[in-house]
Amino acid sequence: MTASIDTIEHGAIVELRLARPPVNALDPALCAGIAAAVDAAVTAGARGIVLSGGKVFSAGLDVPHLLTLESREAVGAAWTAFLDAARAIAASPVPVVAAITGHSPAGGCVLALCCDYRVMAEGAFRIGLNETQVGLVAPDGIQHLMRRAVGAHRAGLLLVTGELVDSARALDIGLVDELAAPDDVVARAIAWLDALLALPSAPVLRTRAIARADLRAALDPANIDIDTFVDAWNDPDTQAGLRALVARLGK
Repeated sequence: MTASIDTIEHGAIVELRLARPPVNALDPALCAGIAAAVDAAVTAGARGIVLSGGKVFSAGLDVPHLLTLESREAVGAAWTAFLDAARAIAASPVPVVAAITGHSPAGGCVLALCCDYRVMAEGAFRIGLNETQVGLVAPDGIQHLMRRAVGAHRAGLLLVTGELVDSARALDIGLVDELAAPDDVVARAIAWLDALLALPSAPVLRTRAIARADLRAALDPANIDIDTFVDAWNDPDTQAGLRALVARLGK
């Protein structure tokens, strides 16, 4: 176990299960744990990784925690930790499958979009980048993740409105690749990886590296300006939207 992450071995495949109740909110410790767990799994010889969660795969950044941070440096460090977790998944030298076992808004959706393949629980679960609904602006590097999944026009609509879509629509528009019964999501993620690992390894990994080069480039620190994001975070409209969100969560 690493910082609120359970590590479960399935032969050559390692499942990294987010385990920070109740909603796997992404605070800096969990984000650092994700990056460390991906690295540890690869170092230990894993040929594939499954990233899973609970009834909420991840509710995204831990906004109540972020609102307690008083300095620009602390806010910037928290966002950097989150982006480092996303980069660790995107840059993993072995395939990573998101087993989206429940709701996956905002940061949870970002982590899923960094994976090679996404299996989502069927039913009334929702996924998407809803930043605008709480007064945030997703940087271009994050927006690129949505564009590469659903296309530029549809991504623009989803990003501007901050819409969260249910699992059936997510499959229809290409935001996820497969649906499964909630109890079968992890098993289906493992099955997809098993099929991929049965193919000739070197050609698969070389092809994968080429296909995902744009993903790694989009998340490069040179393409995401943390100072600009912190400025936007401190904007009065953004702070009002975030505090309204926390008030709703409290109810």
